[in-house]
This record gives sequence, structure tokens and C-alpha cells, in this order.
Amino acid sequence: MSASVRGAQLARLLGQWLGTGQANRRTPEYLMLAAAIRSLLLDGRLALGVRLPAERDLAEALRISRTTVTAAYRTLRESGHLTSRRGAGSWTALPPGHRVETSGLWAPDDGGDLIDLSVAALPAPVELTGAARLALDDLGAYTAGAGYEPMGLPVLRAAVAEKFTARGVATHPDQIMITNGVQHALDLLLRLLVSPGQPVLVESPSYPNALVALAARRARVVTHNLAETGWDSELLMAGLRAARPRLAYLIPEYQNPTGHLMPGALRERLVAAAHMSGTDLVIDESFVDLPLDGQPVERPVAAFDRHARVLSIGSMSKPYWGGLRVGWIRAPAPVVARLAAVRVGVDMASPVLEQLIAVRLLAEADRVALARRTQLRAQRDTLAAALRTELPAWRFTLPTGGVCLWVELDAPVASALARAVEDLGVRLTPGPRFGVDGTMERFVRLPFTLPEADLVEAVRRLAEARRALDRPSARSWATPAVVA
Repeated sequence: MSASVRGAQLARLLGQWLGTGQANRRTPEYLMLAAAIRSLLLDGRLALGVRLPAERDLAEALRISRTTVTAAYRTLRESGHLTSRRGAGSWTALPPGHRVETSGLWAPDDGGDLIDLSVAALPAPVELTGAARLALDDLGAYTAGAGYEPMGLPVLRAAVAEKFTARGVATHPDQIMITNGVQHALDLLLRLLVSPGQPVLVESPSYPNALVALAARRARVVTHNLAETGWDSELLMAGLRAARPRLAYLIPEYQNPTGHLMPGALRERLVAAAHMSGTDLVIDESFVDLPLDGQPVERPVAAFDRHARVLSIGSMSKPYWGGLRVGWIRAPAPVVARLAAVRVGVDMASPVLEQLIAVRLLAEADRVALARRTQLRAQRDTLAAALRTELPAWRFTLPTGGVCLWVELDAPVASALARAVEDLGVRLTPGPRFGVDGTMERFVRLPFTLPEADLVEAVRRLAEARRALDRPSARSWATPAVVA
């Protein structure tokens, strides 16, 4: 059975789809509505195969004429973004010649001038090739067996356990399970621990793919809204007491997307409160290896755990390479065994060669991490300087680690800006992608993982697109080249 979205829900996702100011007064409303729905598909807020509300339902929710909705749906059908069956409804679709990417749906001919700010990840380090060659030499020792290790190769589990031990959390390899990245780790934990309808607490804003995973498990999401300075300790404690969530998913190190770093005192209080409320803590440590300003690293949340409530997840993606699909879960040994039993029904095991590459890269962790931090610090400062010059009305707090800026715009136009700058060759993920209710139109996430020249050019194009939103335009509406 396919998912469906009601008129009121789609209206919330669309937000201010008419935009602000005078920019779109000469563009027909039905084209603006069609473009706004395409935008939701573009950045992943609407999935493929979702049944859209009936025309009358959406018209009432948006307080517009049914004729406008009918024309918008027709436009989407003509571009391949919608399929309809008479008397049955309309479903979001993938047009011919388009592809699915992590940040949404895109056309294959995006062009060489495209600047992609939708993915917060670095290209592979130079050490990857050498590690792969050495891993091939190691592979022979494993080829005589079947290659299925649901918990992961013992040599990699030992290396990850040592990584935790070096950070002050004594860890045995039996407490480590190797996964195909942090998203896979989260999915396995949700399969094991969360039943449909159970409450799960998350930060708002949060990692979009985590929100997608929670929706897939039909969890009841409870949010803790992050302040400009980060977590409000009293509100967070009160939220745990009131909601008593089955699980809380949190990113204490350079939170994605805000870049906040959770203080050590709050980490200790958090673990105690989770024990009192019967909540397991899934702590995403994807960015823990990327402090940028030489500040001391906070103790891991797991260091305060006395009741087996903390389940730490991490991966090779951010400090090393997203194409190396290796992650891990640190949990009590009995939980790891139960996770392995769940995993067998999903994907059996992680690729042996990739695990061996990860072992070799972890052996060079200090050198690789130093180079990454130096690179990211320079790119962060370049992006911040360009924003202050080109878009001085935009506000942000310079993060002390991680890979992105969480930028507050001068107006609630994030989705409209993403659509406008797309025509200038920039992919951008608007703020609502990081929430559960279609809000955060005043924010965008800007990764600083691209070369400095690309970041400067991206900001120039963003400034051009932002100015265009406030100008009347007589041009005809161009059909977006991206998919949905």
C-alpha cells in the first residue's frame, strides 16, 4: 500500500509557496504551485509513490480555486512528476531520464558548472587508494570462507573498539557491530527497539535521513527545539520526563545541521534523565573526528552510561569518504547479538573488502584527520567571509567543528530560494528538509565541503538569486530541469 498525504499536510509542507514580495506576480499561480510541489520532490520532503490529496482537498487547504490545483497537477503529469488514474488518484513519480540521489531527484544532465550544496560530504582522501591496495593483500586470508560476518570482521571490530577506548570509554570488540554506514546502523536499531506508534525524541532541526527512517518505522516523533545556542537543558529534561520516549536520537558533536556541541555537564544529565524515563539514547557521532579550532573534545555520552542506555553510532563517511559504506554500533554485547539476528533478515553482512580498507584507514586516522580538519577549517572560514560580504543580512554562528553552517535568512524564503538558485546552477537544501512540520523557511544548510573557489562562486549565485526574489520578473516560467 502506498503512502498518501492529505491536503492540510501538503499545505504545511508547501509553506509560503507563493513567495514574498513582488517577484512572482506575473507568473500564473498554477505554475508556481507545480514548481513548489516539484521542489518538495527535489529535496526529498515528498517521496516517490506518494498519493497526493484530491484536487478539492488541496484547494480547500490552500484556499485557492480548484481550477488552479487541477492545472498544477496537469503540469506535473506533463513533466512526468505525477501519474494519475481516473477515479483512483495521483501519485508522485520519477520522470524518464532522471535519477535518485541522496538529496532528492535530479536530471542526469546537470552540467559541469553545477555547484552542489545539498550534500555535506568530502571527496576521498589521498590515502584511500593506498589503503585499498593494502586491503587487497589482506583479502586472501578471508576468501576461503563464505564471507558472511553479520557482526563484522573481528579485526575491524577490534579497531573500532580501540577507537572508543582511546576516547575514554572502555570497549570490548563484542560491543561493536559493523554496519553499512550510520544510516544502516540507525535503521537496525529502530527495527530492534521501536514499534509503530512509540514515541521517539529528536532534535529540531535534525538529520533529514533520520527523520525519514523514523517515518518508515511509523514512530511518533517528539521534538526538542534547539535554541540559537544549542540545547536548553531544562526543556530537554522536561521533554524526557513528559514524553517518556522509547528512544532519543541525538547528535551531540557538531550537530547536523546547526553545528552545536553539547556541553559535558548536559551529557551527564542527559544519561541520568534517560535512565529515569526508560529511554534508550542513540548517539550519532558522525562528526566527532572533526573539531576545527583545537578545542578539547568533550567526553563521549557513553562515558556517563551506567545502565546500558547509550547506543553510539558512527561511520567512515564524514572524516574519510561517503563511498566507503562502513559504520558501526557500540552497544552492550547482548544487544549487539540481537542486532545481528535482526540484520540477517535484512542484508546478511558488510562487504569484506570495504571493511579491510577501513582497518587500513583507521591505522592512519591521526594523519588523515589532521589533513581533513585543516582543509575544512580553511573552507569554513572562506564560506563565512563570502556570506558576510555578499549577504550581510544573513545570520549564522561559526561552528567549532563539523562540515556545515546553519544560516538564518533575512526572510522566510528558503524553498523559493532553492528553486531560484537552481536555475543558476546551485543545488541547495532548504531548512524545512531538516524538520518534521514544514517550518524553518528562514534557514538553509550550507556545507563547506567544496573547494574554496566553488564556495565563493556559490555564495555569489545565492546573492543573485536572493535579489531576484525581490524583483518583479516578466520572464516566462521555465520548467525546472530537476526531478520529482
